[in-house]
Amino acid sequence: MSTTTTDITQNGSLTSLETASSIFEIGDSDLLRLLDRPKPINVDRRSFDERSYNDVSISLSPRHSFRNSENFRNLEHAGYMFSPGIRSGLNTPRSHSYYETHPMIVDAWEALRKSIVNFRGQPVGTIAALDHSVEELNYDQVFVRDFVPSALAFLMNGETEIVRNFLLKTLRLQSREKMVDQFKLGEGVMPASFKVIHHPARNYETLTADFGESAIGRVAPVDSGFWWIILLRAYTKSTGDTSLAELPECQRGMRLILSLCLSEGFDTFPTLLCADGCSMIDRRMGVYGYPIEIQAPFFMALRCALLLLKQDGEGKEFVERIVQRLHALSYHMRSYFWLDLKQLNDIYRYKTEEYSHTAVNKFNVMPDSLPDWVFDFMPSRGGYFIGNVSPARMDFRWFCLGNCVVILSSLATPEQAAAIMDLIEARWEELVGEMPLKICYPAIESHQWRIVTGCDPKNTRWSYHNGGSWPVLLWLLTAACIKTGRPQIARRAIELTESRLSKDHWPEYYDGKTGRYIGKQARKFQTWSIAGYLVAKMLFEDPSHLGMISLEDDKQMKHLVKRSASWNC
Repeated sequence: MSTTTTDITQNGSLTSLETASSIFEIGDSDLLRLLDRPKPINVDRRSFDERSYNDVSISLSPRHSFRNSENFRNLEHAGYMFSPGIRSGLNTPRSHSYYETHPMIVDAWEALRKSIVNFRGQPVGTIAALDHSVEELNYDQVFVRDFVPSALAFLMNGETEIVRNFLLKTLRLQSREKMVDQFKLGEGVMPASFKVIHHPARNYETLTADFGESAIGRVAPVDSGFWWIILLRAYTKSTGDTSLAELPECQRGMRLILSLCLSEGFDTFPTLLCADGCSMIDRRMGVYGYPIEIQAPFFMALRCALLLLKQDGEGKEFVERIVQRLHALSYHMRSYFWLDLKQLNDIYRYKTEEYSHTAVNKFNVMPDSLPDWVFDFMPSRGGYFIGNVSPARMDFRWFCLGNCVVILSSLATPEQAAAIMDLIEARWEELVGEMPLKICYPAIESHQWRIVTGCDPKNTRWSYHNGGSWPVLLWLLTAACIKTGRPQIARRAIELTESRLSKDHWPEYYDGKTGRYIGKQARKFQTWSIAGYLVAKMLFEDPSHLGMISLEDDKQMKHLVKRSASWNC
């Protein structure tokens, strides 16, 4: 299969080259010229911004100051100590900050900077891992989802160029035609990763993108587009500069992503139907259907797009579609994905074969399908969003990323968010153990493991995606803890991480029921393990950074669950 490569010469003329590989020449000179004169807006970097689903006027101005917010008062009440002089955004000190006095922080920044990838003299991302002791595979590429914690670390440290360049490069890759075994992907799919290719003979560099055609399992990423939108909003929030998001190319890129996920079809649910392996869990793990790991970033991306899209022409139409979808999605998720002791008991007593709109058991879930472990796992106080809901199927596993993002995006009600933190505290040994943090719980074992994973040797019980412990998830936990006013949970997790992570050379994941062992196939110097720690540390020391990656609850939305059952105990 041949693809057409656009070669941008030094004088700016365009020529077409036929190649046998998936190489794309990228030129952003036109886009960068538009950014030479940024149009900054007056954004208080210490605040959250939000727009009501019903208020479709575009505004990036904050409504509430963070230090006057309920979140801040909760943190002060909890005895949280704020570091003076550490600021969010461009003014964050880079040479004389608190962070560089800690040996592990210095080690982390040094390792993160070594992972930076340059394209034509400009930083464009960070590679997945810098471990030369094992075969590189695709760990020498820049992954969209992997770069997010790196980007947040750079933004919090006032280094915005690499994030801007990354957003532009992936945007230009998005519009290229890609095929997997001659089947064309939908327009708007963001690449899973890209790689810089050096051509010594020509003294030239090109980018090659992977949209899933080279990935294990050949699955295209669904979440890459969501993370791109979330990161664009974080960049805008951190810098106070809307010029990047307002570029026609960025507006079009968002609309293409939204066109894919908001399209109408045969599905009756507002959640997004997905294949196995389309998210951070990129191997077969039984998360096909409507996984929380996709629905939570989907919801957050929709809310971020609502803030970033212009309301002129096509933008206004998309804003209206987003508002409608957010209403339906929040209702559906809060109603059917939420599980606490009361809800568990209700499912235990479900009747089946119910018909009409009066049915309680709407998805015909058989009570006998309830796994034994969930009865012991569910504490008296606490709850969580389960892994998946579809006809006659509820995946009761706890997934970390999804449950943290529902808090950050305010998909979870305040009561649900508090209950999720209650569950983490009550089940600390199971979910955190000796190294934060379980990607999911519990692990799939024995015959079920063979069926669900296809006997994947990397996903044996308590390893990799099957109940392994991933240090990168520390930043999500820390952000969720700060938003819910529970910094003591984050402090405990960070201290656990600091006791081992750097000494173990920043592995990708840990194995074992408590995360005691370095993963059997884990890469060392995994970039997002490094960046995840840095982001967690900077968030903990200066909670004003939270405004980049958190959205306030929409006061105009009527919460279906007004009070968690865990608070009635």
